[in-house]
Amino acid sequence: MGVARAAGAFQRAGIAVKEYIVINFKNIINYQPRTSIIQNIFRLLLGALLLYAGISHLTFARAEFLAQVPTWLPLNGDLVVVMSGIVEIILGVTLIVWRRYRALVGWVTAIFFILIFPGNISQYTNGIDSFGLNTDSARFVRLLFQPLLVLWALWSTGAWQAWRNRHQNATPRPSLETGH
Repeated sequence: MGVARAAGAFQRAGIAVKEYIVINFKNIINYQPRTSIIQNIFRLLLGALLLYAGISHLTFARAEFLAQVPTWLPLNGDLVVVMSGIVEIILGVTLIVWRRYRALVGWVTAIFFILIFPGNISQYTNGIDSFGLNTDSARFVRLLFQPLLVLWALWSTGAWQAWRNRHQNATPRPSLETGH
């Protein structure tokens, strides 16, 4: 009897935790952060830069971007360049026009910047010349800018603010003992 009761409590707690995660995720998505004019200008600038970078992936700088694709990646390098270019175009456009979900787009953009970071690391560790980065020191300095892009995306969209305020209108944290 004790095992069945414990199993039931864990099941209720599991459902409660799952509901808690879903509700908090919805709060982050639906949270409308108040962003300043400066933040909006930087959001629009980031969107324009991503749009430009995405177009350059597909056209005039394709070879430069191909040089940054890590050799250990088990995908065709040209496919990676094209797909990342498409993602950058989508992110750029959504940063510019999709204000309602700008916090969510900010998180997605930050995650994208983290996902492409291995390409920058590969360029540095393998000494690959691309985009005028033809010295190890220049490639190393480029590595330092990636975290700034992540912070730029989170700050300019109000995504970080949405994370900090995610508990507004949220249900209380579930208790493992009661499932509530």
